[in-house]
Amino acid sequence: MPGDRTGFRARLRAPEPILGTFLKIPSTQPAEILATLGFDFVVIDEEHAPFNPETTDAILLACRAHGMAGLVRVRQPADILRVLDCGADGVLVPHVASPEAAREAVALARYSGARGLSPATRAGAFGATDVAQHMRRQDRRCAVIAMMEDRECLDRLDAILATDGLDAIFIGRADLAASMGPAAADGGIERAVDLVLASARDAGMPALVLSSNRSEAEEFRSRGATGFLSMSDQGFLREQAARIRAIFSG
Repeated sequence: MPGDRTGFRARLRAPEPILGTFLKIPSTQPAEILATLGFDFVVIDEEHAPFNPETTDAILLACRAHGMAGLVRVRQPADILRVLDCGADGVLVPHVASPEAAREAVALARYSGARGLSPATRAGAFGATDVAQHMRRQDRRCAVIAMMEDRECLDRLDAILATDGLDAIFIGRADLAASMGPAAADGGIERAVDLVLASARDAGMPALVLSSNRSEAEEFRSRGATGFLSMSDQGFLREQAARIRAIFSG
């Protein structure tokens, strides 16, 4: 229930949209900089960037130190336990193309499901928190976000969105278009995105999308999106570096 959620997990259902970005550089400093700029959250991209468990752990600590939510896009469901124990505020789970996959992700993130117990972690204050209290707090605060990026998910949206304990979805437009093949052409991908957004709205499910600027975000918000990811630390670096290089080249 919404009232049982705390922290970032609760913010997913707040009326104000949230803004985050992906982290692909294996260092704590991008997270620290983004936190000082007021980003609501970051997603450490273990799926597509060279992170090891120790680097992810350090970046999550940096997020916590600066009061910014830190999520992790895991490579596989088996990684959910590790990143939550490190103190992640939630997980972004790739390729959730069926209700079974959605239920598995939720179960692995909840002590009320199948999450393994070890309170001697950062999430459990290294054993300083009462075990039962730790379990309750974690189940209330850890967000599970499913990625809609496979053609197969389009035929199973209602069942996926009905998954008890699923907190939000993220539409991976590029992967979804690739999965759809020729059907993505001639506006097919936008119709698919509209279908996902409409289904999420009808189900009362928060929906995140990738957006490159404010006008695009406002357009997606009018279609039902409730939160946004924009670019990545690599993208910010490249864009600004290209701008400075052009200034000096001129």
